[in-house]
Amino acid sequence: MSNVTTSLDISENGLTVLEKRYLRKDDSGNVVESPEEMFRRIAKTIASVENKYPQSRSAEDVEKDFYDILSSLTFVSGTPMRNAGRSNKILSACFVLPIEDHLTSIYGTLHNAALVHRAGAAVGYDFSHIRPEGDIIISTGKPATGPISFMRLFDFSSEIILNIGSIRHAGHMGVLRVDHPDIFKFIDAKRDYSQLTNFNISVAITDQFMQAVKSDSDFDLINPRDGKVWSTVNARKLFRQIAESAHKSAEPGVIFIDEINRHNTVPGVGRIESVNQCGEQPLLPFEACTLGSIVLPRLLSEQNGAYQIDWNQFERVVRLAVRFLDNTIDLNEYPVEQMYDVNLGNRRIGLGVMGFADMLAYLEVAYDSEEALDLARNIMKHITEIGRDESRKLAEEKGSFPHFDKSTFKDLGYDRMRNCTISTIAPTGTTSLVAGVSGGIEPFFALAYTRQHMETMGDTKLIELNPVFAQIAKKQEFYSNELMDLVATHGSVSHIEQVPEQVQKVFVTAHEISPEWHIKMQAAFQENTDNAITKTVNMPEHSTVEDVEHVYELAFDLKCKGVTVYRDNSRETQVLTIGTHKS
Repeated sequence: MSNVTTSLDISENGLTVLEKRYLRKDDSGNVVESPEEMFRRIAKTIASVENKYPQSRSAEDVEKDFYDILSSLTFVSGTPMRNAGRSNKILSACFVLPIEDHLTSIYGTLHNAALVHRAGAAVGYDFSHIRPEGDIIISTGKPATGPISFMRLFDFSSEIILNIGSIRHAGHMGVLRVDHPDIFKFIDAKRDYSQLTNFNISVAITDQFMQAVKSDSDFDLINPRDGKVWSTVNARKLFRQIAESAHKSAEPGVIFIDEINRHNTVPGVGRIESVNQCGEQPLLPFEACTLGSIVLPRLLSEQNGAYQIDWNQFERVVRLAVRFLDNTIDLNEYPVEQMYDVNLGNRRIGLGVMGFADMLAYLEVAYDSEEALDLARNIMKHITEIGRDESRKLAEEKGSFPHFDKSTFKDLGYDRMRNCTISTIAPTGTTSLVAGVSGGIEPFFALAYTRQHMETMGDTKLIELNPVFAQIAKKQEFYSNELMDLVATHGSVSHIEQVPEQVQKVFVTAHEISPEWHIKMQAAFQENTDNAITKTVNMPEHSTVEDVEHVYELAFDLKCKGVTVYRDNSRETQVLTIGTHKS
C-alpha cells in the first residue's frame, strides 16, 4: 500500500506507481512531493516556454490549463511527469540513432547510446547497413562478424550503464531489413531468452517481400556493402521462420517499412529506417519521441443514465495537449548534440489515447464490433484533424517547424504547420495505471489480473480488478461479493450465469477476441494516425504458426505499420497474468 495521500481521483495502484516512479524523493529516498505538487511542477515548467514567444498566450494562463488537464487525468505524458522541473531535463523516453558500416560509426553510436541510457531513455537502431557475417573486411583481410555481434555489444553496454546508475531501466529496439543476408540469424537471435535481454527486435518487411510471399517466389538477400545479391531464398520459407520464432518467443515483431515511409511527412529530411523501443513511433536518425495520451473515459458525460463523448471537452483537451507536447520540444535537453537540429527542425509529436476499452464498456459497445471500429476511426480523425488545426494556429504564434519546406504539407495545401506529425498511439502500460484505465487501445487483458513491474518498480506486483465492471454490475443490480470473487479468480465473465449476456459481450477480454479483430481494430485506428501504433495481438496458447502468418498478412493488407503477436505462455515470465491466482 502506498504512503502517498491525495485529494485527486487516483487509485491505490496509481499512487503506488507515482510513489515508485514519478514523485520527487530526497537523498534518503523519501517522497517529498504530493501528486498535486507533481502536476503543478509539470504544468509550471512546460508552460514557461510561452515566455519565449511574444505572440503567445501568457505562461500563467497556460499553466492553469495544463494543471487542469494533468491533475484531472484527462491527459498524461510519462517522461515529463518524471523529469519536468528536475535536474534530468530529458523529456523523451526514446530516441533513434543511426549506424553505418564502419567502426567509427558503430562505436560512435555505442557512445551516444550510453549517454541516452544513462539518462534513462531507450534507443532504436537499424542494423541493416552493417555488412553480413563472413563478408570480407578489405583493410584487414578478415571476415566480418555481422550485425548480431554488434547487437550483443550494445546489449552488454546498456547492462553496464544500468548497473552503474542509469535513471531507469531503458532498452533497445533492433531492426534488420528482411533482405539482409543475416536475417535468419536475426530472427532466431532471441529464441534463447538469455541473449539480447535488453533488446526488442523487429524485422523491417518490404512490399517486395510480401509480394514474393504471396506468390511463393524467390527473394534476394542483398549485401548492404555493395548492393549485390548475397543469396536467394524462398520468400515463404523466410516468412515461415519469422512466424515460427514469434510463435515460440513473441519475437521478432514486424514493421512494414515501406508503408511507414509512404506516410513520412518530411521525406526531404530523410528516410525512416527504425522505430522506438515499443514500435509506435517511426523516427529519423537522432529523432526523439514526444508522446502523450488523452484519457478517453474522462471525456465521457452521463445523461439520463447513458454515457456519451463530450466532444467540446474532447476538443479542448486535444488543443491543450498539442500545445503541451510542442512546448516539451523546446525544453528538452538532448543527450547528443546532433539531436537538436532534427528535433527542433521537425518538431514531431505523437498524441494518442488510453482507456479505449473502458470507454467502450461505458458506452456498452463490444470491442469486436463494427460500432467499435467506427468509434476508433472517429476518435483518431478528431484528434488528428483538431491537432493539425491547433498546430497551424501555433505556427501563427510561434512559427512553422523549420523543415516545413522539406515536408509534404505544401502539397496538401497547408501554408504553415508547427509540427511534422500530430498523432501516435503508445502502449501506455505504466501511465495508464496512474490514470486508472486500460492501456492504449488494447481490450481488457482480463477483468482481474496480476501485473509485475520488475524493471520499473522492483519486484512489486499489483492486483488489478476492473473498476468499470464493478460499477456496471452495481448499476444493473447483479453485483455480489461472490460474483466479484469468481471474476477475480478467473479473470473473465464469459459463461458466468449471473452476468447478463450483453454485459458479457461488452466485457470481452483479449484472449476471447479473435486475432482478426485485434488487427481490424489496429487498422481502424491507423487510418487517421500520423505515426504508428503499439498493439499486441494476444493469441491463445493453442494458436498455430499458420495463425501467426495470417495475422502478419492481414496486418499488411489492412495497411498497419507494424504488428506484434503474443501467444499465451510463450514466455516463462509474463508481465500480465490472468486472475489473481491459478484456478
